[in-house]
Amino acid sequence: MSSAGLGKTYADGEVIVRQGETGDCMFAIQKGQLEVVKHSKDGEARVAVLEEGEIFGEMAIFEREVRSATVRALGEARVLTVDKKTFLRRIQEDPSLAFNLVQMMSRRIRRLSGEIADLRPGSVPRSQDTLALTEAERQIERRKRPDRRVNSDRRTGERRRGTERRGVASASAKKD
Repeated sequence: MSSAGLGKTYADGEVIVRQGETGDCMFAIQKGQLEVVKHSKDGEARVAVLEEGEIFGEMAIFEREVRSATVRALGEARVLTVDKKTFLRRIQEDPSLAFNLVQMMSRRIRRLSGEIADLRPGSVPRSQDTLALTEAERQIERRKRPDRRVNSDRRTGERRRGTERRGVASASAKKD
């Protein structure tokens, strides 16, 4: 969704979105880092640091509610604004964008569920929380390489690496 010629550059500490304001667009970080802070009666708390390539403000695309946090630049940052119309058009052009967005939102929900569990007295420790990603799961998600998969032949139980289907390869070998 990003392009080098588009977007806006923000100075260190400059606010991109403010908690409590109504939003109608989302953002993609093209360069730099941003911090997400929540304001309460007790003051301000940093809840996340976002990096290049991440998106934020996506809830405004789906529901017309006020922003749930303030996001500001940590050093100089370049951020692309994506309105609902542009987002929907891009989803039609490339449906995998919708999948990637849902996947990112799912990871955020998983992380937040783990953090909530850590805060509750008597809750299951995060290491035992089935919603918390294990390091192995993170590595698998990072790889996403089909040549790393291990397939099993249903007939023989033989295990092998690769993506070709064993039954198809065996059938063609028998014909020769």
